[in-house]
Parts: sequence; structure tokens; C-alpha cells
Amino acid sequence: MEDFIGTDKFKEVEEQYAPMISALIRKVNIYRDYELYRQVGKVALWQAWMRFDGEKGDFTPYAFRTVHGALLDELAREGKYAKLFVLSEGGHFDELEAPLREEKLPEWIESIDLKEKERKLLKELFVEDKAVKQLAELYGISVAGMKKKRARLLEKIKDSDSFRNRD
Repeated sequence: MEDFIGTDKFKEVEEQYAPMISALIRKVNIYRDYELYRQVGKVALWQAWMRFDGEKGDFTPYAFRTVHGALLDELAREGKYAKLFVLSEGGHFDELEAPLREEKLPEWIESIDLKEKERKLLKELFVEDKAVKQLAELYGISVAGMKKKRARLLEKIKDSDSFRNRD
């Protein structure tokens, strides 16, 4: 088994695994900020190299999982950041002053004959963006039960005249 301990060998490791980093970048469909993600991949490779224990297996699968996970984590961070900030015309980021979505349900939903509990659930699902699992716990029912409630509610809306004539 090759010994990966010692920082003088990392340059060799980096060169050897550069094609793997490029392949992972393509695999997770990164199409912009390529150099940022390449750097994230190199840092993850270095972390894997530093933590690697040869007694637990081969380095390549460990490096693959570590780099892949780091790229996915960075994508998730980017997604959260993108929701909070927009690129201004001046070329720098400014915080949004207005929320990204309306704080209420669309007006055409008001004309649908819904119970108050159904309107509340709609608002929790689509305005407050609460997860089905979170709502299931809140309502004291199973996740499957909450999914069924959501499906019935959406079907009721879809079958209404207001939905068909909302334009």
C-alpha cells in the first residue's frame, strides 16, 4: 500500500487525482465557477489524504467519496446563498430587501371553497415552505398521512373552476 503520509507527496497525489476531480465536477453538473469547485475538490482531496487510514481500505474510493461530498456540500451552500442574495447591476451582491416570494396565497385561491384548516395547510406548504415531515409532526399524523392530505387538497384546487379560469 502506498504511503500517503508526508506533505511532500501531496503534489503527486493532486496530479494523480486531478482527472477524478474533473470527472466529479462534470458528474454533479457544475457549469459555472469551475475553478472554485476545482479548488473545493483539491481541498477535499487534501483533507482525505491527511485523514486516510491505510488499514481501513484503499485511498481511491475514500478520496472519491470525500471529494464528491465536498462538491455537493458546496453546491448546497451556493444554493442557500443564491436564495438570499442577487447580483446587482454594479457587479456586487446586495441583500434582498423584499422576500423572494409573496407572503400570501394567490388571490384566485380565495374564490375556491376551502375550509380554514385547508387554507392554513396551503399557506404552510407553499408560502411558509414547511416540509411535509415537519407538518406531519405539527399535526400529529404520519408523513404518509400528510402527503395524502396535501394530495387531496391539491386535487380539490385542481378540480375547482377558479383553478381552470385563473388566467
